[in-house]
Parts: sequence; C-alpha cells; structure tokens
Amino acid sequence: MWPQDPSRKEVLRFAVSCRILTLMLQALFNAIIPDHHAEAFSPPRLAPSGFVDQLVDGLLGGLSRWDAEHFLFIAEHGYLYEHNFAFFPGFPLALMVGTELLRPLRGLLSLRSCLLISVASLNFLFFMLAAVALHDLGCLVLRCPRQAFYAALLFCLSPANVFLAAGYSEALFALLTFSAMGQLERGRVWTSGLLFAIATGVRSNGLVSVGFLMHSQCQGFFSSLTMLNPLRQLFKLMASLFLSVFTLGLPFALFQYYAYTQFCLPGSARPIPEPLVQLAVDKGYRIAEGNEPPWCFWDVPLIYSYIQDVYWNVGFLKYYELRQVPNFLLAAPVAILVVWATWTYVTTHPWLCLTLGLQRSKNNKTLEKPDLGFLSPKVFVYLVHAAVLLLFGGLCMHVQVLTRFLGSSTPIVYWFPAHLLQDQEPLLRSLKTVPWKPLAEDSPPGQKVPRNPIMGLLYRWKTCSPVTRYILGYFLTYWLLGLLLHCNFLPWT
Repeated sequence: MWPQDPSRKEVLRFAVSCRILTLMLQALFNAIIPDHHAEAFSPPRLAPSGFVDQLVDGLLGGLSRWDAEHFLFIAEHGYLYEHNFAFFPGFPLALMVGTELLRPLRGLLSLRSCLLISVASLNFLFFMLAAVALHDLGCLVLRCPRQAFYAALLFCLSPANVFLAAGYSEALFALLTFSAMGQLERGRVWTSGLLFAIATGVRSNGLVSVGFLMHSQCQGFFSSLTMLNPLRQLFKLMASLFLSVFTLGLPFALFQYYAYTQFCLPGSARPIPEPLVQLAVDKGYRIAEGNEPPWCFWDVPLIYSYIQDVYWNVGFLKYYELRQVPNFLLAAPVAILVVWATWTYVTTHPWLCLTLGLQRSKNNKTLEKPDLGFLSPKVFVYLVHAAVLLLFGGLCMHVQVLTRFLGSSTPIVYWFPAHLLQDQEPLLRSLKTVPWKPLAEDSPPGQKVPRNPIMGLLYRWKTCSPVTRYILGYFLTYWLLGLLLHCNFLPWT
C-alpha cells in the first residue's frame, strides 16, 4: 500500500540515490587515498584470497574500518576475545543470515568477501526502510506531512551517513527503533515492545527506549482514572511497567549471561585457531582459556561495564581532558541542535513539560487546537529521549560518537531541522514541494509525485536563508567528510 504514497516514493528514491552515491564514493576514496596506520583491531585472515576476493575488498573494503572489523570478526568467528562483548549480537546475526544467502557463491568467494557483500546489501536495505519508517513516524507524530517529508529527506543526508553504510549496527538500530516508535503511535504496544527488545539486542542504548513504553502506559493510566477503578488501574500499570522493563532488559541480560558462561564457568571454552590465539598473546587480548577475569567475581558480573571501563576508558567525565577538545568540537553541532530543539520546545510548552507531557495546558480549551509539526504535544517524549541520550553521551561516553549515537537513535535530529526549514526558509514557500500537489507535467492523472525540496534548496544555495545554509552545510559536510576519513582509517566520529 505504501508505494502509492508519492512522498514515500520520493523518500525511497532519494534514499536509494544517496546510498548508491555513498558506496561509489567510499570505493573511490578507498582507492585513491592511502590508509592511515591506525591502532585498530585487525585480526589475521585465515583463508587465502583470490582475484574476486581482492576485487570485492577493493570495492567494499572501506566499509570494514574501525569498529566494523569487530562486527565482521564476530560474524565469522564468534565472541572469542573478551573485548568483542562490547558489540551486541543483533547485527552479527543479521550478517550471518546474509552470508548464508550467499552460500552458492562460496566456491568463488571467501567468507570474508561474503560478509562484506552482506554488509553493503543489508545496510542498504536497512537504510531505505529506516528512511520510510521515519517518514511514517513523522506523519503520525507531527501531523504535518511537509515536516515529516523534509525530515525523512534529511535522514538520507544524515551526518552519520558513513556509519549507516559501513559495517556498523546503526542502520539496523535506526530501522528497529523508528519502526517500534511508529507501532507504539498506532497503539500496537506488543509489536512495539518486541521491536524495541530486538533493538536492545543490537545496541545497548536501546534500553533507554523503555521510557516510551512507560510514558504511554502512564498516559493510559491517568486518562482512565475518572472512569475505572483506580486501584485496579494502578495494579495494571505496575504490571505493565514491570513487563516493559523485563522485555527490553531480557536481551541485555541474556547477552551478559552468555559472556559469563564463556569466561567464568569451567569447560565452556571453544577451540580457537592458532593464529587468533597468537594475536591474543601479541596484543594482550583475553580469551576464555585462562584465568577468570575480575568481573566474574562481582556481585553482578556485567562484562559490558567492565569492558567499557578497561578497554575503552568510558566512564563519568573520563573524556574531559584538554587533548579531547577536537573531539568535543566534532560533536558540537549535533549537541547544539538537540539543546536548541529542547529550549525551543520547553519555552513553547512550559506547562506540558512540567507535567511530563501528561497535561497539555492549564486551559482545557487549548486542547481543541493542538500545535502541529515539531511543536506538537506528542513530540515531548521524543525530546526527553533525545535529551537523555545527549546528557548520557556527553558525560559518560567518547563524545565524538554523539553524531552517530543520536543520528541513529532519535528522530529529533531530523524533525527539528525540518521545523527550522519550514519555519525560516522563504524558498520553500515558492518551491512547489507540497506532497499532495501534482508537480510533474508527465504525471498520470491522480498521481502525485513531489519534487525533492532539499535538492531544490541545494540548487538555489546562494539565495537560501542563513539557517538553511547552516543546516544543509552541516549535514553535507559531515556526510562527505565521514566517507573521506573513515574509509581510510582516519579519525572520525
């Protein structure tokens, strides 16, 4: 049914175009720019590579840089090293499924090449579906087709673009998260909870999404107090809150338990190829066949928190050092964007924010005409989610990852710029961009094909407003620089 929607078709068309261009540019940059010698995880290749393997690596090798190597290694060998458990199993499992589909080519391609093809094709698919899911979510929440359309197009030019294409879990996580949010807006709580739980198995910050389920349940509780038995509704609320926390926490708990069985219980170690054992000796990686790690003796033996502390030096204010100033500058644009969005919303709806989104205004008459677009009351919970992620990421993580951390987790990064474009760009009123208006002369009767307003603004760059140039300049600069640097082991977000 959805391909009949012209704005969806335009979003899908633009997503495909941007992804094809991304793959072409990463191959070009990887070919003409020498790789930087970085101290990144680089396990030895155990299988010989032929001509076709070298061709695949030349075309898609730029997608395997930095943390992508961990995901490829896990998909090929499993969780052999302790620090591999920093990467959740959802995306490696998807790569394994994709590789199985390429089994007929295994006589021609090595497993490594099949994994690279799976990365490119699966993230291509995940990215397209995530763009459509964001568009649909925007239509449901914003109640403004234009802003939903603009936001989905901006997602196609995301500053986190390279991580949505490379062997990272961001594209899959964005698809699951935006889809789960959309299902919740449609009232399908069980489907939403399932998608949120799967997303938690892809990235740990999926745990924060439990706030959406809890907020929805609290809204239902307060709206039913005047009609139903309060005590019974309170019991129902407590049960549903517990079930939400349990459902989203279960993938995380199972993953931690699996790590415990591998490193803390005797006789659970798997045989490891000798070259990988030698790599562990040379680099100091811990494998299961050795002394039990200290986290095994904790009251709550969580390998994830141990790895983040010991291997990545992640912790409260640990990144606040003078030498990290460039990384703070790198993360500044997306942080400013979320802070600006928060300030705009809070100053517009102070009473709504004070009541945690449960009561829109002191004056009930205003309920009859709620704001549309980014200032809609329904955006409140999404804004809180974005602010929590920003606060946690800014204080406790490597701050330069904020761009991809927020770009794959919250629609606010795209909704607020879309709001600014619609509110402050006069050209959008002159460009024929309304999704429901026929725009192409050769369109069949009744078929509504919208032009791409973002491309229209880029063609008329010199006459755009300053805000538009700042927004599009930021998106395009990070879109291109990420490809240029990341694909050659140069530092990026």
